[in-house]
Amino acid sequence: MTRPVLIDTDPGCDDAVAILLALEHPALEVVGLTTAHGNAPVSETTANARGILEFVDRADVPIAVGADRPQNVSLETAEHIHGEGGIRGGVPEPTAATDPVDTHAAQFIVEQAHEHAGDLVLAAIAPLTNVALAHALEPDLPELLDELIIMGGAAFAQGNVTPLAEANFHSDPHAAHRVVGECEPTIVGLDVTANATFPPDRLEALSRDDPLGRSIAEWLTYYDDATLERYGIESAAIHDALVIAELIDEDVLETAEYPLTVGTDGDLARGALVPDARGSTDTPVNGTVALEADYDRFRTILGDSLERLLESGDARPT
Repeated sequence: MTRPVLIDTDPGCDDAVAILLALEHPALEVVGLTTAHGNAPVSETTANARGILEFVDRADVPIAVGADRPQNVSLETAEHIHGEGGIRGGVPEPTAATDPVDTHAAQFIVEQAHEHAGDLVLAAIAPLTNVALAHALEPDLPELLDELIIMGGAAFAQGNVTPLAEANFHSDPHAAHRVVGECEPTIVGLDVTANATFPPDRLEALSRDDPLGRSIAEWLTYYDDATLERYGIESAAIHDALVIAELIDEDVLETAEYPLTVGTDGDLARGALVPDARGSTDTPVNGTVALEADYDRFRTILGDSLERLLESGDARPT
């Protein structure tokens, strides 16, 4: 059965790979993309999302533009990681075919949740501003969704912005606090995504005969040498694609339920995902955290999908 999925995103190199995986795989039907600030300002993440759709002739997928800033903190972006404009490699210049819909991303999320009531998966792979706004518009959003799955947080692992915080949660900690506390998500954080790499030998097997292939190679290798050394890995972590792989195959991740909250204040607590693993409080279980991943399964799903995509010859040239 095909699962309808709405992707809230801030492309971003690993976002781009995640979007391609979702578009290509027959297990999923992408019903839309909503864009947010994050890896770059929202004007640029939106242009990147449009370019990704144009790359693979998927102008049928609607895009809704969302939040241009966090709720209560200053905007921070990550071009130093993902490249100028928020994405390395080339993407096609957007055309009128991928003009965004005339609806804010938060409202679009609510509309799609009602249209696909009980079936929709909301895959949130950006700062959670749009999702928090959607929840404010529709308090029943968690009940309308089949699943809310989030790339964000670091439950038992080190953060990548501070020792405790992952980038998406740190970017808008107040939104993360609301969504994690009230929306019963599945959280796919740095505990598992930090090692969601695509091995160099598999990368070498991918075609680079056209612009899409060359861009995918850039997206899969967006870490510089210093970042690779810092994290002790041989290739870049494709964080967001692990979320999509789990939607395709539920055996990719092992999870556990916890009472969860997210810190909002102070330099160290900001964006920290806090699981009450020992029951120190009376807080009820309100979310699920990914603890282990089958990386071989993940790499097979991702690699096979990218190979099929590149072999199809449907890529739009830049």
